[in-house]
Amino acid sequence: MCKIERMTNTIITSVILISCCLVIVSCAPTVKVESPKEPITINLNIKLDADIRVKLEEEAKKDIAANPDIF
Repeated sequence: MCKIERMTNTIITSVILISCCLVIVSCAPTVKVESPKEPITINLNIKLDADIRVKLEEEAKKDIAANPDIF
């Protein structure tokens, strides 16, 4: 009779442990990855200053004219 009680206690303990594990796993949070409903906008505040480039080109032309043997 003692063996039967041990077996039933072991089975009941196992069932309780398994059911607790299932409850814990089923309550785990989920992560959803969804695309945004509005388009993604990237605002780049860029100021292009062409005046500096023109000045550099003029200075380069003057330097090349002054020293034609540089290149």
